Amino acid sequence: MFGIPVIWLILTALASPSQISEGTAGLLDIQPRWQNFVDAVTMIDFTAYAGNSLFLSTLVATLSTISSATVGFAFARLDARGRKPLFAIVVATMMIPNVALLIPSYVLFSRLGLVGTYWPWVLWGLSGFPYLIFLFRQFFAAIPVELEDAAIIDGCGWWRIYLLIFLPLSRPVLLTSFLLSFTVTWGDYLAPALLLNLDNTTLAVATATGYLDPRGNGLLTVQAAGALLYILPVVVIFLYAQRYFMGSSIGSGVKG
Repeated sequence: MFGIPVIWLILTALASPSQISEGTAGLLDIQPRWQNFVDAVTMIDFTAYAGNSLFLSTLVATLSTISSATVGFAFARLDARGRKPLFAIVVATMMIPNVALLIPSYVLFSRLGLVGTYWPWVLWGLSGFPYLIFLFRQFFAAIPVELEDAAIIDGCGWWRIYLLIFLPLSRPVLLTSFLLSFTVTWGDYLAPALLLNLDNTTLAVATATGYLDPRGNGLLTVQAAGALLYILPVVVIFLYAQRYFMGSSIGSGVKG
């Protein structure tokens, strides 16, 4: 069932408007119309919007990976008062859908004068993502305590232990965290549509709203071609990195 929408998207991207009007029968007898992809790139400033998405996704992925790894290490190895209740709160926030926080976030950022800028994504990245914090915490908790004890005997403080021992050991989780954050940000439509302007918005918004005929009607075949080009990087990332996703998810459950 998952593949049916993808197949429909591909067939629509290759179809002509007349074949779309014929319904299913037209889609089953397609003469590929590659002009749809040319129109998808030329009708909007595709390169600029793709650059915005790439910059924003890379920024959030980098910041959220750094912050989530640091917080996860603190939850896993530092014996601080209130650590367990705080971690429980972080895990509980995983149950809150992002869309429920979107309007309050807009009100807050509007009052701070940050609407129309990338600063909301900087703040989101610095705050870390609950799932990534959980992932790092579980991974770091499974590392033998003997490595930590040996480093302390050698005179290492917590920052050196974290930077020189734990981070190098967590490369698969770091990569997984970066790629997950990247794909989530790349695929986000609602936040950019609400918080960004037309000139600095992302490819997700541009492909959803930019393909219109002179009467303002959506060009379905061009929209499908644009959507196909839009999801292509995420598909490539998933096919390349799925073994890291699986390994990190399995490893996160080794120790509670």
